[in-house]
Amino acid sequence: MTVIVLLVATLVFRLLGALGVARFVTWRVSAAHGLAVMLVMTASAHFVPAGVTFMPNHADLAAMVPPFVPFPALVVYLTGVLELAGAAGLVLEGTRRAAGICLALLFVALLPANVYAALAGQDVTPLWERIPEQVLYIAIALWAAATRTRERSRL
Repeated sequence: MTVIVLLVATLVFRLLGALGVARFVTWRVSAAHGLAVMLVMTASAHFVPAGVTFMPNHADLAAMVPPFVPFPALVVYLTGVLELAGAAGLVLEGTRRAAGICLALLFVALLPANVYAALAGQDVTPLWERIPEQVLYIAIALWAAATRTRERSRL
């Protein structure tokens, strides 16, 4: 679902660029905004109460945290805040580079939780699907961070 949100949001932003919205004139900027939309969606789960069952909630995410990580509930809140901050950073031109690099590092740091949850038999995305997704998110975050000289001069 997250990949679909990322792709659809990116395509919508690029379509807006093709229709004349100058902000979305490049695929790179459109992808940065698409990743931001996806991050707002995924970050929301970090703050959803345990009673909500139609989407992942805070308790589900806390259960994914490997046992060697202290304070799993706090870590889930912290990563949700970092995802929201990263989303905001991606949409602001002045912080896009730093946000992309920091998000790539965050995506790498979060991967062990996904591996732990899958190996522990939790009801999560299978690793054969999750690892390529994570690589895609890292690649887009780094691509968004890499501003070309030509693009910089135009902005």
